[in-house]
Amino acid sequence: MSTTKVKVAENAAKFIQQDDIHEKLHDQNLWNVRMRRDTVASAIPEWEELRTLASRIKEHTLTHLDEYVLQFADNAEKRGIKVHWASTAEDHNRIVYEILASHQVKRLVKSKSMLQEECHMAPYLEKRGITLTETDLGERIQQLSGQDPSHIVMPAIHQTKEDIAKLFAEKIGTDPNKVDANYLTEAMRNNARPKFLEAEATMTGANFAIAETGSFVVCTNEGNADLGAAIAPLHIASIGIEKMVPKVEDMGVFIRLLSRSAVGTAATQYTSHFSGPRKGTEMHIILTDHGRSHRLGLEDFWSSLKCIRCGACMNTCPVYRRSGGLSYGATYSGPIGIILDPSYDEDKYSELPFHSSLCGSCTEVCPVRIDIAEQIVKWRKVMSAKKKLPVGLRLAFGVTGTVFKYPWVFRTAEAAGKWALKFAPDALIYNKTLNAWGRQRKLPEFADQTFRDWYLKNRNKEPKA
Repeated sequence: MSTTKVKVAENAAKFIQQDDIHEKLHDQNLWNVRMRRDTVASAIPEWEELRTLASRIKEHTLTHLDEYVLQFADNAEKRGIKVHWASTAEDHNRIVYEILASHQVKRLVKSKSMLQEECHMAPYLEKRGITLTETDLGERIQQLSGQDPSHIVMPAIHQTKEDIAKLFAEKIGTDPNKVDANYLTEAMRNNARPKFLEAEATMTGANFAIAETGSFVVCTNEGNADLGAAIAPLHIASIGIEKMVPKVEDMGVFIRLLSRSAVGTAATQYTSHFSGPRKGTEMHIILTDHGRSHRLGLEDFWSSLKCIRCGACMNTCPVYRRSGGLSYGATYSGPIGIILDPSYDEDKYSELPFHSSLCGSCTEVCPVRIDIAEQIVKWRKVMSAKKKLPVGLRLAFGVTGTVFKYPWVFRTAEAAGKWALKFAPDALIYNKTLNAWGRQRKLPEFADQTFRDWYLKNRNKEPKA
């Protein structure tokens, strides 16, 4: 495990302070997606029932996961798919490379897969002589930028059109002065098409794996996964074991929820069921654990495995919207990242649970009703109990506990704080050395008297008629 802690607050400050454009656009764009989600969700009378049903299906599957994983693997093999088992990220990457090496593959195209990001598969293969091209537009932008994805669904949402125009000019020779989205998209399409035709293999992830049939479902809006699978003679799919659903009919629930929650559309443009290799080709599935069994055994956090990777919690989160996904320093950012990442490495991601306002909006929009906000609080308790908090926070919470424990201490601190905030706010709130919280904030105007003072003064007065 890594001992280098992710400094979320420092990373967020860099994103916020780079200029007056990126934070504002990031916030606005994601909030627009959240509003579209609300519009399409409100058009379905049974929306809340769908969320409840999806949550129950996932809970049932996860509590019988061993049975459904084996059923899926058995049915997939009956369809001519070669199934592999990976316990760790290292196992996953090794298996992928062995399959590619056995076919002498040197050129690979892939569509978006968060599992492959978890496993850091791309650098692993590139070190071994495989040329890998991301075919999802956002992922390709991030690949050319040398950055990780900043969002589950919209990997390059933190970048502006001007950023992308400059990047494409440097990497694929476009006009740096043309920032039109259609122009940039067309340029990348023309750049990618030859790579599809030259590819000796394609890789996808999977949004869902259906135990009943042994088939898997990939949802995209660009058709890149389908194009790669239709051309290349070798298709490898990386599938986390939590992606299982029992039956085909379950897809009627999840497909209605997924795209509406993710980007505010009725369905993804392409919802493809892969049920076996084409004649003369091979299809491989790598069923991967990578910490999922461990998380399933965590009493307070197992339900995070219900996640269908829609990103709705990220779109609504006021902290994520203003700090950018790269600030989290992890594959998963935003509220879902806060509850997933520490299960991989508590030391490295110990700061993440405190990167939240606890407003609860993430829980309210989750299509499978994960208690995200409650789990964030529980992770805070874990970090506190294991003394993984920064020294400053531990001291602050200790002092706060004492203040709230004794009423006379509280009242004394309240009076002192009132005068300090009135005459020397910079010393306490905006001190950049002592208080990172106050660096990007302004305090509201404080009332002249506290509620307690007002109550003591007025409690014996007769109410006015």
